[in-house]
Amino acid sequence: MKPLLSAKFLQTLAPWRNAPAWHIAFSGGLDSTVLLHLLANLAKTETLPTLSAVHVHHGLQAAADAWPGHCQSVCDALGVPLRVMCVQVRAGASLERAARDARYQAFSDVVGAGEVLLIGQHRDDQAETLLFRLLRGAGVQGLAAMPMQRALASGHLLRPLLGSSRAQLQAYAEEHQLTWVEDPSNADPRFSRNYLRHRVFPRLTERWPQAVASLARAAEHLSEAQGLLDELACLDLQTAEQPSPVPWLPLPSLALAPLCALSDARQRNALRHWLSPLTRLPDSDHWAGWYSLRDARGDAQPVWHLAGGELHRCGERIWWLPVAWSDFSDAAVSWPDPQSPLALPGNGQLRLSGRAPGGPLVIRYRQGGEVIDVPGRGRRDLKRLLNESGLPGFVRGRLPLLYQGEQLLGVPSLTGLWNTAWNAAPGDWQLHWMPQTCDQGLS
Repeated sequence: MKPLLSAKFLQTLAPWRNAPAWHIAFSGGLDSTVLLHLLANLAKTETLPTLSAVHVHHGLQAAADAWPGHCQSVCDALGVPLRVMCVQVRAGASLERAARDARYQAFSDVVGAGEVLLIGQHRDDQAETLLFRLLRGAGVQGLAAMPMQRALASGHLLRPLLGSSRAQLQAYAEEHQLTWVEDPSNADPRFSRNYLRHRVFPRLTERWPQAVASLARAAEHLSEAQGLLDELACLDLQTAEQPSPVPWLPLPSLALAPLCALSDARQRNALRHWLSPLTRLPDSDHWAGWYSLRDARGDAQPVWHLAGGELHRCGERIWWLPVAWSDFSDAAVSWPDPQSPLALPGNGQLRLSGRAPGGPLVIRYRQGGEVIDVPGRGRRDLKRLLNESGLPGFVRGRLPLLYQGEQLLGVPSLTGLWNTAWNAAPGDWQLHWMPQTCDQGLS
């Protein structure tokens, strides 16, 4: 049996030795206890980042109330500070998934810029993950199972024991007389992973003794294949990531024509890669939404609804709108002091430069039928002016309109300010809008 503290283990840790801090996800179970002990002992002979442990208390069972105390005693004995975080697990169809989501949110809150969270998941966990996802019909990305490392918040997540078996961890714990807690829920076959672990894998290994190692190795091959697909996606996206016609708009977007030139499979691959940091990806049955959006008429404005937001098509470009984009109020807002910037609820900030028009000013949003005096062009329909500007349709309802009474005085737009000469000569003032989370203003 290979020793856990091997050259491969140290090699896995090597790229992260200069991180500001290492946080160890410490449940108190066998896996995390071994990882904590390994790293605490390694710190005695090696120069490592500052070590600390994080215990997430889900509050799902009475037995778990004793685990923070156990974890504290283990950490005290090893000289590693411990942080206990209590989380609320949302009710849902999958308790396993809800608990995992709450746990990883807590981890994200702990990990700072460049810091590393280390998790004790091992080779048996990898094999179970692969088989579980295979039974759910996952694609290559899902079957690549758990990566050795990935981004987490502004830091990184690392699984340094992924090449070690559960039997190796057990042997190490017994050799060093470690104590750990046993989660009663781990024996409940109603949970899918437990069913695989206790009912399926014993039968598999009875017939194929190397089943766990073989499945873990298959996950490595699939991870390599996913890496190649990611490289292809980056190449395909290069031509689609053309400069936006409205660079002030803080939303990801792509040119549609380069995507349409690809095969359907390459389109899906490129979009998965582009959407993966933005939303939970759809399963195979829901890609019909993409085809409907892609194949819509040029003057249509179709929408593809996804878990984290919406994909809009405007002309020959697609735009990603996160859920938060629609969270704004279209109620009128008075502007008592136009010399000071005005915060618009959920819609960024508005400011006025130059000599402000006299009288009470109010910000309203489009209702339809608005007209405005354009210097040199007379009274013009606002809808026609917006069509000329090429402004995406989903932005038009958020454009702040400056009113004095029932008189529309000004609108920030791509082509400059359209304003009347009400108490000001044209050009004496301008309206500037900085949309929510936007780094550049619109004037």
